[in-house]
Amino acid sequence: MASDVRLKEQLPDLTELIVQTYSSEDRINHLGHCPLPSYTGVIECLLDLKDILYPGYRRKVGLHQGNIHFHVGSLLDTLHDQLTTEIARALRHEQRVGSQHLDCVDEVDFEAKGQAMAIELLKRIPKLRMILAKDVEAAYDGDPACRTTDEIVLCYPGVMAITVYRIAHELVELDVPFLPRMMTEWAHQKTGIDIHPGATIGEYFFIDHGTGVVIGETCEIGNHVKLYQGVTLGALSFPTDSEGQLIRGTKRHPTIEDHVVVYANATILGGKTVIGREAVIGSSVWITRSVSAKTTVLLEKPQLRVRGVVSEADPEEDINFQI
Repeated sequence: MASDVRLKEQLPDLTELIVQTYSSEDRINHLGHCPLPSYTGVIECLLDLKDILYPGYRRKVGLHQGNIHFHVGSLLDTLHDQLTTEIARALRHEQRVGSQHLDCVDEVDFEAKGQAMAIELLKRIPKLRMILAKDVEAAYDGDPACRTTDEIVLCYPGVMAITVYRIAHELVELDVPFLPRMMTEWAHQKTGIDIHPGATIGEYFFIDHGTGVVIGETCEIGNHVKLYQGVTLGALSFPTDSEGQLIRGTKRHPTIEDHVVVYANATILGGKTVIGREAVIGSSVWITRSVSAKTTVLLEKPQLRVRGVVSEADPEEDINFQI
């Protein structure tokens, strides 16, 4: 079917109408500024880092002791350049947020700062590998359905989300803006698991199944903690100042101590809420105050009503029973 040329003649006017909305008061455009970090570039860095952390599992196969040095060296060279660029862009933009200086004439050498931060992140890869090995071990020990650790690295969304979080958290520790959140939101999109890069998470951490898990910025999670799908570690409320603006930088999310298990769809809220060591939090509970160590928290058994055909004389009957 031929298109109607007369309708296409409206496009110049539509262009003008759209461009008129790109005003200086419009907060959803980024025109006339230095470039922001590239989303594609940041994710490429993340994928390269994952290839170094878990060599032979993803994009490059057939690796062995004879070629691994070349492979890692090539990735590090690429990462050095790309991370330097993206971190410098993030630092430059962070300085300009709220300022009137929209040009790219820098009083600070952001490229040098970006390079130093990139090198520091790369230096932390051996430590990251040691921590992630413990997370994979926790997943293997915590899931009887798993047959090998290879299965965990290749298949488990919880391990993928934790891996991205641990990389992003190192960037938070280095005071790199923007990039950590870009990384964890990419993992959130891929896995359904939302871990803020500012959270503090100990060793041997396992998220089983994972979909719908939310871990807030100021959460503190100890060692050997296991979460199931749908768990929310969130804020109870958002305090505001005298002008009604949100107060930022306070502890809003709970503390989970060592060897705690939190079952599916549990919600734990509040910066003062502490779940004590070796506690077990049952499914679908709502917790806004602290729980003592070695305590089990469960909902009372609900009563189910089942409606079905019982007989011709009495085609429907409600049956109540405890589960």
